[in-house]
Amino acid sequence: MKDRFFLLLKTYLFFILFFVVQKPVFMLYYHDLYHDCSLLDYLGVIWHGLPLDASIAGYFTILPGLFLIASLWLNSTVTNMVFKIYYGIVAFVIGCVFISDIVLYKYWGFRLDSSPLFYLKTPKDAFASADLITIILALFFIIAIISALIYLFNLILIKPEVKIKKPYYRRKTAIVLLLVTGFLFIPIRGGFSVSTMNTGWAYYSDKIELNHAAINPCFSLMESLSREQAFDKQYRFLKDDEAVKEFDKLKDVTVTDSIPTLLTTKRPNVIIIVLESFTSKIVQPLGGLPDVASNMNAFCKEGILFTNFYANSFRTDRGLVSILSGYPAQPTTSIMKYPQRSQSLPSISKSLKKAGYSTEYYYGGDANFTNMRSYLLSQGYDRIVCDKDFPLKERLSKWGAPDQYLFNRALSDFLGAQKEPFFKTIQTSSSHEPFDVPSHKFKDPFLNSAFYTDSCLGKFIDRYKQTKYWKNTVFVLVPDHAMRYPASITNHEIERFQIPLILIGGAIKKPVKIDTYASQIDIAATILYQLGLPHKDFTFSKNILNSKSPHFGYFSFPNGFGMTTSQNQLIFDCEANKVVLDRGKKKNLNQKPAKAYMQKLYDDLAKR
Repeated sequence: MKDRFFLLLKTYLFFILFFVVQKPVFMLYYHDLYHDCSLLDYLGVIWHGLPLDASIAGYFTILPGLFLIASLWLNSTVTNMVFKIYYGIVAFVIGCVFISDIVLYKYWGFRLDSSPLFYLKTPKDAFASADLITIILALFFIIAIISALIYLFNLILIKPEVKIKKPYYRRKTAIVLLLVTGFLFIPIRGGFSVSTMNTGWAYYSDKIELNHAAINPCFSLMESLSREQAFDKQYRFLKDDEAVKEFDKLKDVTVTDSIPTLLTTKRPNVIIIVLESFTSKIVQPLGGLPDVASNMNAFCKEGILFTNFYANSFRTDRGLVSILSGYPAQPTTSIMKYPQRSQSLPSISKSLKKAGYSTEYYYGGDANFTNMRSYLLSQGYDRIVCDKDFPLKERLSKWGAPDQYLFNRALSDFLGAQKEPFFKTIQTSSSHEPFDVPSHKFKDPFLNSAFYTDSCLGKFIDRYKQTKYWKNTVFVLVPDHAMRYPASITNHEIERFQIPLILIGGAIKKPVKIDTYASQIDIAATILYQLGLPHKDFTFSKNILNSKSPHFGYFSFPNGFGMTTSQNQLIFDCEANKVVLDRGKKKNLNQKPAKAYMQKLYDDLAKR
């Protein structure tokens, strides 16, 4: 009995020890983020991360506990083989999770969740962000960790079985082991209180990087997977009637006053250009760097500039839905994952197609990535041009055709006979990691890639101005999301999500600056109203120019969200279960509306 009991205890403690060691390794890898941390900070991370480590170690120890019980009756050769297979699987999972988490953190700024599993449906694009050296090193360390764990499992946790011959002692040992295994429920759940174990248990510091370091990536992934369904059970901040009352205050209202007309015609051609990762930090009129995006800087003066505009999310799949369907991004999932849900969304393309517009989508990459093709087709796009439509010699980057070829292809098609009015969307990709572009203007790879995309955009617009379509066209220039630039910026900063929105074209009446607070979801209602088309199906979208409507910027990040207005800028972290940023003339003004907004978003998601 003792041998089996201590082997079970040893198994549980081994997992905890491994997860404890992960934390200083993570911090040392990201030494630039933790360079000013003391020994006490390292110990604090380990200590506050222990509950999650103990919980996930409990999950991994349940099956060995049951195997030990079975070993009382089974042949030792069989049970040892079962142990080896199980520990091999566990080693593979831990190795992949640990290294994937380390590699992805610098891109996303949060610990591992279920998002990579969604992107792995198209492996080529899933790994396009990383350079070849990073991928090779990651694979090397995954194999190294798996090999080391299998060796240690065999050395420490798999022992020759000692048979208990007397049936009485077998039953007694089985009962004891079953009880001990059952006690794993305590650390797994986090005790007997109403609150069950969640990643928020690891949050203890005002410095978000320390909280992130304390999170167990295996637990973070498992928790994220558990939130994939039952959307109407998530984010229950308010009573239902109270949430409805608050949400109604945030909706677009019926137009009663005259609204400024931005366009010279009711039926212009509309071209939305989705600029990969562009942020206000590189647009000078919005307080950004002066020499990175010179064409965008010029467009700010030439067209209509929205100065308080925000991305709804941090990923392209969420950003596209926000732009085209006026649907808010979700912090724990992406509606694009679920074609049966996303097809029920309204969209600018659906509305314009119904009004007689021809519709096309241009993208240099793989349109199957993140279920994009199913979403675009369900939203009424007549034609999708993607990587396979470019000659092989032009597919020079990991994402497919670089932006210069993308714009050249679009312009070439535009110069042909076009049925007007038309609606086209062009999605760039070159300013995405790994920033592999034929430009060497800046040492910083992101700035260099943004400079390249901006130059391609400028040439495209200059050439389009020479066409007969320019006079009757409005361009909507908007990023899919903002880049984490500088790298030190976190999801707990409003500036992380600020992006440019610029309208240019021959159909624009005159240049103007609009300071109203808004976000990507408001593009649909604003544009459709200017075209004299209804937008009542866009529940979350608001007409930015309607002075009677509530105006705010909304955004989300992994298990958190924010709302910003002229009076209050607020960010709520659901893992920490607290407000992490609250500033402005009327502090805390946005907390209740933001919570109601999130709650009703998930109610809507559940119904689709």
